[in-house]
Amino acid sequence: MISLKVNLGERSYPICIGQGLLNRGELLTQYIPGNSALIVTNEVVAPLYLARVEAALHDIKFKTLVLPDGEQYKNQDTLNSIYDCLLTNRLDRNTTLIALGGGVIGDITGFAAASYQRGVHFIQIPTTLLAQVDSSVGGKTGINHPLGKNMIGAFYQPRTVIADTDTLNTLEDRELSAGIAEVIKYGLIRDLPFLEWLEKNMDKLLTRDPKALAFAIERSCRNKAEVVAADERESGQRALLNFGHTFGHAIETGMGYGNWLHGEAVASGMVMAARLSEILGWITADDVHRIIDLIERANLPVKAPAQMTPEKFLEIMSIDKKVSDGVLRLILLKAPGKSVFTQDYDKDSLITAIKASY
Repeated sequence: MISLKVNLGERSYPICIGQGLLNRGELLTQYIPGNSALIVTNEVVAPLYLARVEAALHDIKFKTLVLPDGEQYKNQDTLNSIYDCLLTNRLDRNTTLIALGGGVIGDITGFAAASYQRGVHFIQIPTTLLAQVDSSVGGKTGINHPLGKNMIGAFYQPRTVIADTDTLNTLEDRELSAGIAEVIKYGLIRDLPFLEWLEKNMDKLLTRDPKALAFAIERSCRNKAEVVAADERESGQRALLNFGHTFGHAIETGMGYGNWLHGEAVASGMVMAARLSEILGWITADDVHRIIDLIERANLPVKAPAQMTPEKFLEIMSIDKKVSDGVLRLILLKAPGKSVFTQDYDKDSLITAIKASY
């Protein structure tokens, strides 16, 4: 097992990465301070892994809530169903919410934990690659609104993250690729040696080589933990983790939640951001081709959906969380492995970059 630490003072917590971790109940129970818990999972994950988590809680009073699967259920109605379960079972402020699933389960369970009785304990057990390398780490929680993705939420850190890499063996190929999009992101924004490693080892990731996956997860988590420790609430540096996400969130919102996986939308968004970076003269055409090649090798989309016009992109992006005083700031590339959070671009260049992505 590999253990990393997210350094946030008294709210610091470990990320545990390894095979067979769901069979090690003590990893979970040592972070449950009270005698009650609620496991929140979904209908896909529950038949595969719920029994192992329940077995670990043999000395703890627990309830289980199984939600429908899909981004389209990351909404207020589903959040209320978690509150209903907590209140019906009279779970108090010393209870622990355990998120067992992918990014949707982690985000919505974390937001429930942040807001129920003004904050209860919370543990992440991510079962998808995307959740293990990104959404489970850093304390971003929330739900979607019909007008914008992740527009309602809170920063709320878990007590621990337990990433059992064996869960990736049951992940669909499409979901695996979606997770790889976030892995590629780390290389592009701040870790050129990792980007070069990905170019050499992409085939190993796609064939689920255990050593390659473990390395990619550890390196990704290490990158994110460093950024979060430096800027927990996204006042500056942490925004770089959203490379490609402003375009990607527009795709998810515009196409209807669940039609494009988050990682697929981010992959297309990273290409758009790279094209804008090229238009601004910050990276070369060869750099863009290099990025597109790697994303294509991961079996991810590199084009924008034809159903969305440039005007639709601009409309949705205008209410993104990175809009400040009416100005949309974007994460762009100064070079592969080096990014910048900036408003130093013009609208015509942005439109040109979007049009070049069809």
